[in-house]
Amino acid sequence: MSAVSSMTQVYVCGVEDVPVGEGLRVESDELPEPVAVFNDEGRFYALSDTCSHATASLAEGEVKDCQVECPLHWARFDLETGRARSLPALLPVRAYPVTVLDGRVYVTVPGGGAS
Repeated sequence: MSAVSSMTQVYVCGVEDVPVGEGLRVESDELPEPVAVFNDEGRFYALSDTCSHATASLAEGEVKDCQVECPLHWARFDLETGRARSLPALLPVRAYPVTVLDGRVYVTVPGGGAS
């Protein structure tokens, strides 16, 4: 038998907390790491907040065309997959599934949640 990993949705912010074209850094005991939530023309995405090239907050980067540009050295990452799209970054960052429900943004993370 194979083990099935459980997932849980964590409330991270309201849609009004992330203006179009911007990101928001979120830290919570329920998240495995700091997460950056992005609003790209009304579509929400979540990535690990720390750039894979250098220690910089991606939430502070510029959001455009489903990518975020790191504010430190301008590496770009795909908001859907976390894939590095330009140098100097070579490694991806973790992408998290996002659900928006009733104006609330949830990030899906591994774990069973509270019992």
